Amino acid sequence: MPLDGYTLSFLVKELKNEITGNRIEKIHQPSKDEIIFHLRSRNGAKKLFFSVSSNYPRINLTENAPENPAVPPMFCMFMRKRLTGCVIDSIGQLGLDRTIYLDVSGTNEIGEPAGYRIWFEVMSKHSNFTITDTDGIILESLKKSDFSPNTGRQIQPGFRFILPPSQNKTNILVTDINDIVGNIKDHPNRKLSDALLSVLEGASPLISREIACSVTGNDSAVYDLTDYHYSKLEDELCKLRKELEGNGSPTLLCKDDNKPFDISFRDITQFGFSVTSKQMSGFSELTDLFFTEKTSAERSGQQGKELLKTLNNLLSRSMRKLEIRENELKECAEKDKYRIYAELILANQYSLVKGSLYYDVENFYDEYKSLRIPADPALSPAGNAQKYFKEYNKLKNAEKLLDNLIEESHTEITYLKSVIDAVERADGFTTISEIKNELYEEGYLKRNKNGKSAKMKSLPPLKYMSDDGYTILVGRNNLQNENLSLKSSARDDSWFHVQGFPGSHVVVVGNGDIIPELTCRQAAIIAAYNSAAKDSSGVPVDYTEIRELKKPKGGKTGMVIYHKYNTMWVTPDKELCERLKIK
Repeated sequence: MPLDGYTLSFLVKELKNEITGNRIEKIHQPSKDEIIFHLRSRNGAKKLFFSVSSNYPRINLTENAPENPAVPPMFCMFMRKRLTGCVIDSIGQLGLDRTIYLDVSGTNEIGEPAGYRIWFEVMSKHSNFTITDTDGIILESLKKSDFSPNTGRQIQPGFRFILPPSQNKTNILVTDINDIVGNIKDHPNRKLSDALLSVLEGASPLISREIACSVTGNDSAVYDLTDYHYSKLEDELCKLRKELEGNGSPTLLCKDDNKPFDISFRDITQFGFSVTSKQMSGFSELTDLFFTEKTSAERSGQQGKELLKTLNNLLSRSMRKLEIRENELKECAEKDKYRIYAELILANQYSLVKGSLYYDVENFYDEYKSLRIPADPALSPAGNAQKYFKEYNKLKNAEKLLDNLIEESHTEITYLKSVIDAVERADGFTTISEIKNELYEEGYLKRNKNGKSAKMKSLPPLKYMSDDGYTILVGRNNLQNENLSLKSSARDDSWFHVQGFPGSHVVVVGNGDIIPELTCRQAAIIAAYNSAAKDSSGVPVDYTEIRELKKPKGGKTGMVIYHKYNTMWVTPDKELCERLKIK
């Protein structure tokens, strides 16, 4: 996992300087696995973020705190009762293991001094957040567990807190390097990286491979190592110890597509040119950036999972309906055949005989070629003509109706795709709630019988500031898109939207100015990034003035039409968007 014991050690050093002496002012629990302490000191406010997620456990200061639910969970209420107003006295790490503790002090309900210890374990699916008193008795835990023969632990209120089982690994900061090399020699059949991983406390597979590649070039087996290799191994271990005793270098590793791949406290060379390194200013910033990127899609997926399922079902139904209607329209293309049959029968009715199974006539619509027309023997020629005229009129009327229905289907499909895109890019509970309200109003969702739900304050549009100093507003959903495009913006403001994809409406507040070219390009990039085309390149973005926008008759929420516009092609740029975004 990215947050190994070594990286945690640097993170704890950094947090020790940042949060010691800070008072816990507020506590929030955005989800069942996440906790946020709002801290206050003379130097200002900070947010300390904890996650015990199985996939992405972490602790760090954050600027990207998730949105809070309308009703706080019970565990959050317990923490508020015990910890609000407490001061963080210290933070530490057990050796180089992934167990961190915070000592806090304050007063209890009757004003007497009280102290607590928070145990934070960063161990994948076993990650946990536990509060004990000064005697080590568990007061509450985010994840409770009954007695396990494998761990000998019972995490329940009232029981004594027991540390996780020791893995009998070696702490490189306190153990002689020669002894560590000796321990590695005890694993002759393993690759060097595997042996390092099993011997060194706090090491990750990434660091173990990095050391092995530096020593042997190809991560050889331990039994293949020569005296020269062992000499290099000792040098690498000494170098590692020196790095761990220092302040480290917070490093973000990115793949060729510029997406975060891993984090480290040192430069990593084992991947060659396929991975690039970016130096960050601190380990909290590094951890926050990496995990926010990793968890954003997961968070939106969790919050909107059921809604996405419903929307995808509605979209599939609409597409099936469109297919049926288009097939029916193809059948209507034969309507003129029935009109010709009827007219030819009437033109030749005096030479035709009742009771015939077919009529052979000359088709004066096709160079008087012979044409055989099927006939109903129970009807007279005039009756058969009327029958064909009736079928012709039926298909003619159906064609007109189907044209409208097909247009409605296309509109509905476009709308549902836009809502799905908004849900996939949603960044919190309120955004999902607003999208649900939109679907209630459009009739796609039905409210509960009581029709009541927790009211949440509406979020404003996303806000950016161009390098020229112009405000750029971005709708989070179709309700905000419609408000931006048709209600709140000035007629001479500039409007941007990606062409051919669902996405946000983007408005540059021009204040009557002619918008500079740089701002226009940055607004187009923001529009492309806030759309379903965010992972594409060379994305066409239409732009025009607000005055050119109109809502089509009967159009869905957020739909506009425009005829006078220009188009520019841009490539979405996440780093630019993050830099310009006003938080």
